Amino acid sequence: MTTPDAHGRPAAGPGPGTTGGPGTASVPRTAAGTGPVPGAAPGPRDETGPGTGAFRPGAADRDAAPQFVLPLVVRIEKAAPPSRTDALEAAARAVPTLLSDERAAHPDGVWYPAVRAWQDARIRKVVRRARGAEWRRAEALPGITVTGGAAEVRVYPPVPLDGWPKELARLQVSGTDLDDPEPPPAPAAGLPVLWLNPGIRMSAGKAMAQAGHGAQLAWLGLTPAGRAAWRAEGFPLAVRSAAPGDWSGLTGAGLPVVRDAGFTEIAPGTCTVVADHPALRDR
Repeated sequence: MTTPDAHGRPAAGPGPGTTGGPGTASVPRTAAGTGPVPGAAPGPRDETGPGTGAFRPGAADRDAAPQFVLPLVVRIEKAAPPSRTDALEAAARAVPTLLSDERAAHPDGVWYPAVRAWQDARIRKVVRRARGAEWRRAEALPGITVTGGAAEVRVYPPVPLDGWPKELARLQVSGTDLDDPEPPPAPAAGLPVLWLNPGIRMSAGKAMAQAGHGAQLAWLGLTPAGRAAWRAEGFPLAVRSAAPGDWSGLTGAGLPVVRDAGFTEIAPGTCTVVADHPALRDR
């Protein structure tokens, strides 16, 4: 589910600053929707209608463009932290929730210019953690809170790399780690799954950002009808570690693959997530 933003407007969709620490993720152009996406649907890449979350295809040098970052904040209370899987899934769902919100997707939307600029450069996401009064201050800023299980994740419109709101800039990036009390169940049949690379270890913050990348690639790869259907269902998805023996087949299945830029924790070009949405397999 989602909750309204600080100004009382209902958030569309279902019912965080340095760039060099854990919880930070950026993906190269071919994996971030800023160039040819493996397995992406063909067709024009400059759609600007509501819900597309599209970007302009003509930027010559995205590294030279003004750089933005998508902030996410996960609520981690000492007495009752969320499970790792709940947090990863909430973070993943937060990304298409924001992209499909009228404020971000419609050219007249208040968040549209920032989202457009963010997607015209490198696609960066940073996850920060908050509790108590920190969380209350973070929740007062315009954004969308997505919940799932015991997890609460708030996503905000993109901000410049050096232009974080002070309420978010003071939050911690490093040390965001969580555990699952028991192994999560197998995903339900037909559910979109973001498969994590079983051969690498990521902090929870890093994995949340990577899952967000995967959900974004799935969103960009879908047809407009597929996006509308996924949104109407509330962006259901699962995040799971792939079985080691399945990873090679998943990365070679023509599905969107996240390849990390290598700023933190893992080597550049590492495949971290495969976005396995049934509608992308059925194309």
